[in-house]
Amino acid sequence: MGMTTTSTHPLSGAPAAETEVGHRAASRITISGNRGVKVVRAVTVRQSAAELYAFWKNVSNLALVIRHPVTITREDDLTSRWSVTTPGNHQAEWRAQIINDHPNQMLAWRTLEGADIANAGTVRFEKAPGDEGTEVILTVEYDPPGGKLGALFAKITGKEAGQQIGDTLRRFKALIETGEIPTIEGQSVGEPQQSKREKKEDETS
Repeated sequence: MGMTTTSTHPLSGAPAAETEVGHRAASRITISGNRGVKVVRAVTVRQSAAELYAFWKNVSNLALVIRHPVTITREDDLTSRWSVTTPGNHQAEWRAQIINDHPNQMLAWRTLEGADIANAGTVRFEKAPGDEGTEVILTVEYDPPGGKLGALFAKITGKEAGQQIGDTLRRFKALIETGEIPTIEGQSVGEPQQSKREKKEDETS
């Protein structure tokens, strides 16, 4: 099945939520202040929720499906250290902690104090209609950084962040279903027609 795209919009500015038991509890996790951006993307993968959850729970696996150079070091069962190479070969680093864990259903995380790019999010695993596998719904909320990295991200919009997150999910789908990721730069997997039209409009505008 192809990619499902939902809208990208500014955050409400509510304070970051504490962990809360419940399948959709982490949807309340936000970046504090009136400066965050929220992106939601989803993809259907023809595998069980248990298998997909296990992939995401081993956080170092995510380096396989994130296109940009990233090093993810697991510190313990809940905490990991991230180092991402940004445009211009600058490094952005943060530590993230799992704050909500429902096996085979949902994982939620947020960054710890001192992150170059504060972010939080959830990944949910829901049975797809028609016994077509599992729908993976990824929600990411992030705070565009300031200071020394501010200039690098000044032009980042919610739409561009959505494209990056969508690309990660497409690469994840390809790896799980076929065992490999397409190597042609810019090639997408299951890209929605709406997204293709938007790209064409951007090129001609």
